[in-house]
Amino acid sequence: MRAMPARALVVFLAVAFVGGPTAAHRAQPPSPFAAQIASLSEPAGYFDTDNLISNERSYLQVLPDLRRRNVRGGAYLGVGPDQNFSYIAEVRPSIAFIVDVRRDNLLLHLLFKALLDRSRTRVEYLAQLFGRPVPADIEAWRSASVDRLVDYIDRGRTSPAVSALRQRTDEAIARMGVPLSAEDRATIDRFHRRFIAAGLSLMFQSTGRPPQSYNPTYRDLLRETDASGRQANYLASEDAVQFVKGLEARDLIIPVVGDLSGPSALTAIGRALAARNERLSAFYVSNVEFYLFGSGSFPRFAANLGRLPHTPNSVLIRSIFGRYVMDPSRPGDASMSRLQAVDELLREYAAGHIRQYADIAGR
Repeated sequence: MRAMPARALVVFLAVAFVGGPTAAHRAQPPSPFAAQIASLSEPAGYFDTDNLISNERSYLQVLPDLRRRNVRGGAYLGVGPDQNFSYIAEVRPSIAFIVDVRRDNLLLHLLFKALLDRSRTRVEYLAQLFGRPVPADIEAWRSASVDRLVDYIDRGRTSPAVSALRQRTDEAIARMGVPLSAEDRATIDRFHRRFIAAGLSLMFQSTGRPPQSYNPTYRDLLRETDASGRQANYLASEDAVQFVKGLEARDLIIPVVGDLSGPSALTAIGRALAARNERLSAFYVSNVEFYLFGSGSFPRFAANLGRLPHTPNSVLIRSIFGRYVMDPSRPGDASMSRLQAVDELLREYAAGHIRQYADIAGR
C-alpha cells in the first residue's frame, strides 16, 4: 500500500463487525467459520483505498530469501488482498489469518474464497473472477503458462451469464454463514463487477484519485517474477492454487477485521495459535508500519507482535515506498520488499534503535 497521511488509520468504533445484518441473518446460528471471524475481529476502521489488488510490484522479490531461511509451515499472517496467496503458496502454512482494518477486505476475501471453492483449476478461477466463459477443456489447462492464461482472459469477452455467475457466487458466500448486511452484499457485488469490467487491466486505486500510471495491473502482478527470475504468483502454478484452495476448503484462511496495533485482534490470534500449539512463520505487514509510526501506535504493534507465539525463524515481510526505494535493477518499480526476523525487530525496538519509520525503511 502506498504511503498516505496517518489520519487514514483513524478507527471508527461505531462501525460494528457484523455491519448490521438483517433480522433473517441474525436468526441463523453462526457457522464455525463465522464464529471464529467474529471472535477474532475488532470494530472496523477506515483506509482510503479500494485495495482490490496490490500496488506492490516488488511483492515476489523476497521469495528466494524465504526459501533460504527455510520459512515453512506454521501460521501465516498478512494484510490486504490476494498477494497473500502467493506468500501462502510459498510458505505452506497450516493456517492463515488475513488481518485488515477495513471490513471491505474481509468482504473481498469472502469473494475470493467463494470463487476458489467453486473452481476446479486456475483457468476456471480466473474465468469466474473476471466474468469470462469457462473453457470446456479445463483439464487441458492445468499445465498452462501464465502467459497463456493472460491471453485467454484478455481475448475473452465478458460472459453473457454474468448475472447467473453473480447469483451463484452470492449463494456460495451465504453458505459460509457469515452475517452480511444488504450493504455488505452490495459491496461484494461491486467488487466482483469491478474485476469483470476492468479485466486484467484492473489497478489499485485510492478514493477520489485516478489510478497512478506507476501502479501495476493485475496482468503485471500475474506475470511478475521473484528475485531469481521465476514467475511465482500463486496462479502461475496449479499446485500452488490447489494448496490455497485446500486451505480455503477447510476454512483455514480466516479473514479478520483488525488494526495491527489494536486492542484485541492480534492478541486473540495469538491465543488461537497457542491453543493449536502453532507458531508464526511469516507475517506480511506491507507498509502498515509507516502509518503506525504516523499515528503514534507503533509501540502497541510491537507489543502485540511480541505476544504472538513465534520462533527465531519467524519473519516479517514488508514493502517500502518513496525515497527508501533504491533498486537500480528494477527501474520504474515504486516499491521494494524485504524480510526481517521478528526477534530482530523486537530486540532493536527494545534497545531504542527504532524510534521512527526511517529506522526500519532505511536499514
